Amino acid sequence: MQPLALTDLTDQVLNLTPTQGLGIPVALIGAVFLALGAQFQHRGVGKVEAKLGGAARGLNRRQLVALLTRPSWLFGTFLLLLAILFQLTSLYLAPLIVVQPLGAVALVITALVNARVSGMKLDRATMRSIALCVGGVAVFVTIAAFTARETEITDSQLITVLVILGVVLVAAAAAFAVLRSQFKAIIYIVAAGILYGFVATLAKVIINRVRLENFDVLTFICVIALLAATALGAYFVQTAYASGPPDLVIAGLTVIDPLVAVSIGIVVLGEASGAPPLAIAAFVVTGAVAIYGVFQLAKHHPQNQR
Repeated sequence: MQPLALTDLTDQVLNLTPTQGLGIPVALIGAVFLALGAQFQHRGVGKVEAKLGGAARGLNRRQLVALLTRPSWLFGTFLLLLAILFQLTSLYLAPLIVVQPLGAVALVITALVNARVSGMKLDRATMRSIALCVGGVAVFVTIAAFTARETEITDSQLITVLVILGVVLVAAAAAFAVLRSQFKAIIYIVAAGILYGFVATLAKVIINRVRLENFDVLTFICVIALLAATALGAYFVQTAYASGPPDLVIAGLTVIDPLVAVSIGIVVLGEASGAPPLAIAAFVVTGAVAIYGVFQLAKHHPQNQR
């Protein structure tokens, strides 16, 4: 039997092309804009909250309108739009399960910036929680880079994603309407992360369909679903800013968001269809570690305890 050459092994394991690899630094730049945008938006929401009262039950219409007059919130929104632009570019270049988890870099930046701005030192438990979030996602994306494959999304797969999103939207809206008086920051963060996971998936789908000039009815349904999920997720994020520190919000978004998107990519879209069983097991373990880090951060963050 002829031995396997190193170049052959590399070809089998590392599936990213140079163009797809370019999606990684693009996603990292987007993470920087995400971190800074979150900090400025959090400051704007905090000022509105101080002026008009708290938002434990969700931001009301008056508070939402007031945000439009806050320069810090508007500048944060501009930075977040840049983050979205870079994220969409990275999704155009590379598989979703490779670039989407890289947003976790924003968590580290946000934690450092927020600690500096608030004058509050991050304790050991908080740093450990952040390390679990970032470490879990880092290992996750490393494995994905060696096993992910770009696949063509079929109409049946897309319909499955849309049906699941429809159920999630209805459930999230109903839970908010009935239980919002009991919601805490972590609930808003988890809900927003789940919704944005679907947003990332639909954005990837729409990008691929535009690339193929496929402008059928299903494509327009995807656009409508994306806008609906984005709107509700954005509302949850702004309310979370009013009830929790920005690095906790970013932790939820940069961990739960990509894990949901990647789970869809793996289970529905088949982007990890060529991954060995050991890699699938590693996805589950590292994802669980990252999510555990989010809940530990919510429990131990000094601003939450205060």
